Amino acid sequence: MEVTEATDHEPTATLDADSAVGLSVVVPVFNERDGLRELYAEIEPVCDSIGLAWELIFVDDGSTDGTDEVLRELVDEHPQIRVVRLRRNFGKSAALAAGFEQTSGQTVVTLDGDGQDDPAEIPALVRRLGEGYQLVSGWKRERQDPRLRRWASRLFNGVTARLSGVRLHDFNCGLKAYDGECARSLQIYGELHRYIPVLAVQRGWRVAELPVNHRARRHGRSKFGFERYARGPFDLLTVLFIGRYQYRPLHLFGGLGFALILVGLVVSAYLAVLRFSGEAIGDRPLLLLGALLIVVGIQLLTFGLLSQMFVAMRPEQSTVRTSDAQVERVVGGGPPRTP
Repeated sequence: MEVTEATDHEPTATLDADSAVGLSVVVPVFNERDGLRELYAEIEPVCDSIGLAWELIFVDDGSTDGTDEVLRELVDEHPQIRVVRLRRNFGKSAALAAGFEQTSGQTVVTLDGDGQDDPAEIPALVRRLGEGYQLVSGWKRERQDPRLRRWASRLFNGVTARLSGVRLHDFNCGLKAYDGECARSLQIYGELHRYIPVLAVQRGWRVAELPVNHRARRHGRSKFGFERYARGPFDLLTVLFIGRYQYRPLHLFGGLGFALILVGLVVSAYLAVLRFSGEAIGDRPLLLLGALLIVVGIQLLTFGLLSQMFVAMRPEQSTVRTSDAQVERVVGGGPPRTP
């Protein structure tokens, strides 16, 4: 599927400013205490310039460096800030899911809390969203990361784009703008935050891409190692399987089962011809292979039928809510800030 890349930041649409909360900004953080005040100082004037009532939601993913104390101070100073504290470090997917649950804005913007995402890009993302898209993903065209990490990211993005059919350059950029309904409909868990544009397309939302400024890390160190790229193929397989066969598992398992049964029958028919021709087939490995293919094929076909029955019987759920056990507390949440 083709998506549109924007090359300029000219406004083409305006959003409704009459909503109680027009813009919700979600920032997942983990051990980022040194940069939080600086980040808020950048976010506040940018969000004011958009002209919408806005709120800021920090999701503390189990920080242990005193991030929680700094966030509490910010809540006391700025009523539009809300802090969601997770009981431990569950990962970015869980943090985003918890943040999306707390949003009420018509538009939702996410950015990482490490300072590498530039808040000055938020107005351009929001304007691009107003052109009829439900998700605008940032593209870190000039990425300020070590060379090896850039190469690994380029490989990851290329493979994901080819297999998913979603033609983006950067799937895992933390800087994204969403239609509020789109953000709250996404089912994000495990490490699926890296495939949010793919999940959105699978649910029928329109996705675009916008080049954004990427900055060098100001504080702390990266929370991600290269082991995440080793786990990436399994997450991509999960996304592709759910997207294509969530409501028709029989097409996958039944198709494989039928193919195995057909091959097994061909092998068995060949051996039957040999047997009637007078040749002994009892010690042939093909006899065991033919029987095994038929048995496994029947099992896959049966599994596909049972899966299809389960899909037909289970109630439709619009979203997977973050477990209450993951959220320790929610602090703040006063009136939104009105420019």
